[in-house]
Amino acid sequence: MSQGKPARSEPEASEVRSGDALLEVQDLVTTFPADGGRAAVVDGVSLRLEAGSVVALVGESGCGKSITALSIMRLVPRPGRVSSGSIRLNGRDVLSLGVSEMRQVRGAEVAMIFQEPMTSLNPVQAVGDQVVEAIRLHEKVSFDVARNRTIELFERVGIPDAEARFDTYPHQLSGGLKQRVMIAMALSMQPKLLIADEPTTALDVTIQAQILELLREVRDRFGTAILLITHDLGVVNELADRIAVMYAGRVVEEGTRQEVLMTPHHPYTQGLLASIPSRAEHGEPLAEIHGVVPSAGEWPAGCRFATRCPAVLDRCHSDPPVATSLSETHRAWCHVVADAQGRG
Repeated sequence: MSQGKPARSEPEASEVRSGDALLEVQDLVTTFPADGGRAAVVDGVSLRLEAGSVVALVGESGCGKSITALSIMRLVPRPGRVSSGSIRLNGRDVLSLGVSEMRQVRGAEVAMIFQEPMTSLNPVQAVGDQVVEAIRLHEKVSFDVARNRTIELFERVGIPDAEARFDTYPHQLSGGLKQRVMIAMALSMQPKLLIADEPTTALDVTIQAQILELLREVRDRFGTAILLITHDLGVVNELADRIAVMYAGRVVEEGTRQEVLMTPHHPYTQGLLASIPSRAEHGEPLAEIHGVVPSAGEWPAGCRFATRCPAVLDRCHSDPPVATSLSETHRAWCHVVADAQGRG
């Protein structure tokens, strides 16, 4: 999970570890039109997921998390496009697949739970019919077979009165039930990879816990890998094995859940953790990261966090940082971290 040019003493920053991986994304660049050309909303991101693993991609709104997920699914809205890099799923080059081939891959090998189920579900079609349609797109089975499987899926994801719910419409369901329908649809073909984009947003705490438990069960029961897109570090702590912290189109720190949450090194990661309400002292104001994420096409020349960083150095404004290894599994892209490790 990386980007940037390599330091002489370090391996290639975008290099993915050797060995089998379910998903390998390397040096992904996704662009959209901007004044004078195209702007990279995702700029050199690399990710690796193994079967049964959960990797969380975290960061503020506008940092490129969701566009990374849509790039993997080949669903980047026009006029956006994947401009360079590679995406391999089970060894297959996703970017080289034709439209019909990619349609078969979606659902059967990789599925996505979208951030807002109400806009993802067809409002004028019963939810059961929508899942049946997804099943029959990939398998030549009768409507009755697909219907029975859908009802079983509804029961599996904890939808009460599953048979009766088959004929309901999205507006008749609560946010939590709509999210469960989306999860049922995503699981209908038992994909090897599940991408969950803010799966608990706008849900109350009880429903959040139920959705997270459901995702955990999916991982444990089927060995499904999960790419979890979120800004909620509480959700990350509940589910993730590894964390990639993303800022302004790039990954700035990555490591195991314990490394990133317990020993964060990048000032941006430290700021995110400090802003969690539960970490504030009683009676003390909440910590905040001043400023906003810069817009794509207006990225700073050096470190993209330089204009908001409390520890900024002069060279942060001009020189892009390279990866500094903190352990075999923990890296950060930061001049301050490099200096602290004696590599500046």
